[in-house]
Amino acid sequence: MCGIVGFIKKQKSIEILKDMLESQSYRGPDDSGVYFDTDSGIHLGHNRLAIQDLSSYGHQPFISNCKNYIIVFNGEVYNFKSIRNELKDLGYQFVSLTDTEVILYSYIEWGIDCIEKFIGMFAFSIIDKVEDKLFLVRDRAGVKPLYYYVDGEDFLFSSEIKSFHRYPNFFKKLNKEILPYYFQFGYIPAPNTIFKNCYKLEAGHYLEFDILKSAFNITKYWDVDDFYERETFNKSEVQILEELETILDDAVALRMVSDVPVGVFLSGGYDSSLVASILAKKQNKDINTFTIGFNDEKFNEAEHAKSISNYLGTNHIEYYMENSDMLDIVESLPFYYDEPFGDSSALPTIIVSKIARKHVTVALSSDGGDEVFCGYSKYFFLNNFSNIFTNRLRLYSLKIFINLLNESVVENINNLLPKSLKQTNIKDKLNKLKRAINSASLEEMFQNASSYVDKGDVSKILNIKSKKNVFLPFKHKSNFSFMNYMMSADYKAFMCDDVLAKVDRATMSVSLEGREPLLDHRIIEFMARVPQNIKYKNREGKYLLRQVLYKYLPKELVDKPKSGFQIPLNEWLRGDLKYLIDKYLANSALDDHIFNIEEVQNLKNQFLNGRDIGTQIWFILVFQMWKEKWFE
Repeated sequence: MCGIVGFIKKQKSIEILKDMLESQSYRGPDDSGVYFDTDSGIHLGHNRLAIQDLSSYGHQPFISNCKNYIIVFNGEVYNFKSIRNELKDLGYQFVSLTDTEVILYSYIEWGIDCIEKFIGMFAFSIIDKVEDKLFLVRDRAGVKPLYYYVDGEDFLFSSEIKSFHRYPNFFKKLNKEILPYYFQFGYIPAPNTIFKNCYKLEAGHYLEFDILKSAFNITKYWDVDDFYERETFNKSEVQILEELETILDDAVALRMVSDVPVGVFLSGGYDSSLVASILAKKQNKDINTFTIGFNDEKFNEAEHAKSISNYLGTNHIEYYMENSDMLDIVESLPFYYDEPFGDSSALPTIIVSKIARKHVTVALSSDGGDEVFCGYSKYFFLNNFSNIFTNRLRLYSLKIFINLLNESVVENINNLLPKSLKQTNIKDKLNKLKRAINSASLEEMFQNASSYVDKGDVSKILNIKSKKNVFLPFKHKSNFSFMNYMMSADYKAFMCDDVLAKVDRATMSVSLEGREPLLDHRIIEFMARVPQNIKYKNREGKYLLRQVLYKYLPKELVDKPKSGFQIPLNEWLRGDLKYLIDKYLANSALDDHIFNIEEVQNLKNQFLNGRDIGTQIWFILVFQMWKEKWFE
């Protein structure tokens, strides 16, 4: 796991390049390197976190034997050893034991199509001096970030936006059109960023820059939709389970390839329990597992994670998060998440990463389980109502009923239910349900069920209107059901631009490499073709994943309501974090070109008087903190 930087400037500017690297040095504290090409003016820089081949042979930028090809690389290609052997048979000689060298010689042998061979997470740049080309490549799921900025003659790229601020010709122009989306969903979707002329290279894409013409084009080389659109498997459930387990075993085993210690983030949910179980049963050494706990029982799942650890016999490290921990890191969020990022679970993710880094250099995470294995409850509920828009009377009656539901009443009823039926985050789910039922179409229903803040509430607090539609349109195809559409949309947007961005910045903030076995592209390619009635069976999401997990852990040990990585946000914002509200939501702190100040004050007063809208308040605070750090 590393950081890469590059730009094109005829005048040699090594000091600028080094300054850009220094801004993200925590991504790779073990080594740093720069390269300048006198013919093209291309500058390349690299920060290294040493994981494979800890020797100096892993230094980057890495230059080929013939000097015509140069690479900077962030990530891991887990199957590099088999590709290396293939290249050896073709006559290639290697000086290192790194996957970096394998990627470069794969490109020399097979061209840009070499990426089809790679299993892993990666963002890399290759200079091809023979063809006068510069390539930027991002992995299929988007585990590793890659940004680029283009304005006139300036072309820059980096693992993080903050490096661009060190480049003299980086002009910060606020991308106001995307702000309504941020304040509704809490993140900014690719290819957009908070700045104009600055973009995320989308997952599964590569950029090809023609050095002589100073022009580029972007190509999509992989799309999960291609697999959802294929015919579903004509196989028995037993066959599907056997094949899935084989892929899962290999995905986890590949991610143990490392020259440094490896651990697992264990929350106690199905996904992390499966990853930890496979690892514990397949490895002949002790496994380190890490869990964050809270003293508030409503949010604490540490005891459940501990019971999983005890059963598996892992070396378990748990840490109960105190308010002081949160206070220590909250004001650093705008630095590490260098565009507005509203997912408050970034706080405990940073904390658990800090704890893990004291023991290991690599930690396996279990993100992607819900999007790949059909796990979110909204999928099942919305799918049941996918035909509702064809029956106006039924729709009208349902709207009346849902809109009459009271948050407190629903919460009280939920508290009386047995544990097996009790829903977590019931107020949040009720509000999302209301937004979904009051929608005008399937697409809008899914968007509203996926948002944290009502679109109408966002429009009240902003003096900005946007016609930009960043959601993927619903595909009306025979093999593309509404359920598949929802999973695909979440895989491409929420998972990539929220979940994976959160984990990358949190782990990298402490120089920890996070690996995602459930995002091995072979798993989603397989699951996309599994019939829907097997993905969601017996009114259970993640049906297939559970069947695999039950081979490792007793059913009664893992079957429980799961809340996700939640924090007591409302309580914190009215308590130890209230100083942020006082500072950043004061009239004088709000820009009236962006905010309707009167509405923000009204919202603030409602929250301080007891209305649980902490998420919306948090989104505004995060934006204000970011703006102070990077834009003013």
